[in-house]
Amino acid sequence: MLWNSLLLAMREIRRNLLRSFLTILGIVIGVAAVITMVTLGNGATQAVKNQVSSLGSNLLQIRPGQRMMGPGGGGGAPQFKLEDAEAIRTQITGIAAVSPQVSRTATVVSMSKNWSTSVAGATDDFFSAGNWVLASGRLFTSTEQNAGQSVCILGATLYKELYGQRDPIGESLRVKNFSCEVIGVLKAKGQSAMGRDQDDTLVMPLRTVQRRLTGNRDVSAILVSVADENDITRVQGEITDLLRQRRRLNDSEDDNFNVMDTRQIADALSGTTKVMTTLLGAVASVSLLVGGIGIMNIMLVSVTERTREIGIRLAIGALEREVLMQFLTEAVMLSALGGIIGIILATLASISLSNLMQVPYTFNASINLVAFAFSAGIGVLFGFMPARRAAQLDPINALRHE
Repeated sequence: MLWNSLLLAMREIRRNLLRSFLTILGIVIGVAAVITMVTLGNGATQAVKNQVSSLGSNLLQIRPGQRMMGPGGGGGAPQFKLEDAEAIRTQITGIAAVSPQVSRTATVVSMSKNWSTSVAGATDDFFSAGNWVLASGRLFTSTEQNAGQSVCILGATLYKELYGQRDPIGESLRVKNFSCEVIGVLKAKGQSAMGRDQDDTLVMPLRTVQRRLTGNRDVSAILVSVADENDITRVQGEITDLLRQRRRLNDSEDDNFNVMDTRQIADALSGTTKVMTTLLGAVASVSLLVGGIGIMNIMLVSVTERTREIGIRLAIGALEREVLMQFLTEAVMLSALGGIIGIILATLASISLSNLMQVPYTFNASINLVAFAFSAGIGVLFGFMPARRAAQLDPINALRHE
């Protein structure tokens, strides 16, 4: 009986191809919209995680003030000193690298070109803690760091703006009122999770920036790379206790510094994108219901058009359940066909939009299966009433129908 119902349903669909296509259009749009929104949302979530992980491996960022980022984040809190970073290095176990750093915005000039960039003063641990890799050249030597010599390493964006494709190693550039020798170029890392271009930077020895740009020995941030990911919470707590002691804070006083685990940033941003993905998917799924109503409407019209056919089948001995199965199968086939076309369109749209938005394309088999099953379920839900109406027709009245 099921096979015969499938054959009859396919015959009716072929007989009215245009009407069948218009009937399933709502399902096609609904399925495609749901899958595309969820896929792009998952891609955006993965992109955020990738951007945060690019900040560094198992990284803790320590900054003055109670707020981590934004204008006035320091809130007048005292800056760190080199001794604070050294205390963390020597007194806390399980640490792979500790990098005190300062940063200033300055105009960098090379020959006829100039560019305003972020100048970071740091030690060699800055590169290992922040997952920076050299594209060419070398890192600072201990002599250059201790003596505060004028050497610098270019970020990929700064290199491109000042030198294009020319090799800058060994050349000099001017930072404000002093010159420095270029000894290396960093590989590109792209934007951070907050949208900042991480490659628009110039890295110099910490003592050089303190002496030439800031004029003091303050440290504006300390980066700590933890050796074992499982130790991050412990290390974070021990650093907090150590800095409270060093900054002479009593039990009633709040921290005037912030120890941020980059995983917290990733979790917060990923949570936001997941909520938006769920919301967009829910909004898009409304079109599936609209498509289901369209199927029910067309099936009711089909029952009316085929009343005499139904009457003949019932008159020659067809059972009500057979008529019910015929129309229900036709409704399910229409919605399932719409689901398949929607999945194909969603895959093509997701790949194209992922490239356009520069987020990873991640194929999610479960959302495709759920969307297809939901589309087929729509056919059952909205096709049952027309099918039942057809099955309950009186054969005599149906045969009289004009």
